[in-house]
Amino acid sequence: MSICYIFPGQGSQCVGMGRDLYDNSPEAKKIFDEAEDILPGVGVKKLCFEGPIEELTLTANSQVCILVVSMAALKALEAARLQGDKLTRPVACAGLSLGELTALTAAGVMGFADAVRLVRRRGELMEEASSKNPGGMASILGISLEDLRNVCQETGAEIANLNCPGQIVISGSRESVARSMELAVKKGARKAILLNVSGPFHSRLMKGAAESFRAELDKTRFSNPAIPVITNVTADYEKTEAEIKENLVRQLYSPVRWEDCVRRMAVDGCGAFFEIGPGAVLKGLSRRINPDLKVYNIEKMKEVTACVNCH
Repeated sequence: MSICYIFPGQGSQCVGMGRDLYDNSPEAKKIFDEAEDILPGVGVKKLCFEGPIEELTLTANSQVCILVVSMAALKALEAARLQGDKLTRPVACAGLSLGELTALTAAGVMGFADAVRLVRRRGELMEEASSKNPGGMASILGISLEDLRNVCQETGAEIANLNCPGQIVISGSRESVARSMELAVKKGARKAILLNVSGPFHSRLMKGAAESFRAELDKTRFSNPAIPVITNVTADYEKTEAEIKENLVRQLYSPVRWEDCVRRMAVDGCGAFFEIGPGAVLKGLSRRINPDLKVYNIEKMKEVTACVNCH
């Protein structure tokens, strides 16, 4: 059975993440140690293992820490499956927002050191944009996309994430998001939940960050993917360096089409999804997209061991 790798985005962080991998996998330990060398003074290991959660949750910290934990989990998994003669090449990779950069790293598009520096800078730029254009995000449950688009047209908020059936995230100024939540409930939404994020991500308020990030991408050498990667922006495969970089820029201010990404991988023959990194958000979303999908979360060594013989 074919497998796909999927990688989590911001919001999956928790204090203590990656410590079990660091203590039990030489390959994972190497990833953490390299991250410390690449970003001296940031204290990636301390943030991951000890927090505090207030510092770990800062966008500039959480994004790079999630990348590092996800890559540590991937290296631990690959080493264990190789030892068990079960290492199989995934048919595709994808990631939710930030996770797309992890997917590109896993697919050999960029080296780990470049990925760490890029993701750290991405987080810093998003924090800067959020301070200039304060805003927020909200999850709207139980409303059609068409109805929510009509709400956003009235309020000025924007569709930010198409996560799974019945769950859509909006983004924008604080006023536009608050007004959208009220209107959505009036139009029949089951629930509107304000998200604990620091800015209006995946909205036009991130365009300043996107253009600055373009300059960072232009300084980074990319290779063609060794494993097909599906981008959030189009829910289609990326093939060239120029296409990948442009989609990473657009992703900062465009909707994340996660439901379409998962459906595309399933249609193209993915029989099992390995969610690699902290948390199990993608596992939950995938099962809402299609309850028959096989999804394995790989965050700790017990899960690495359990997945040695998975497919």
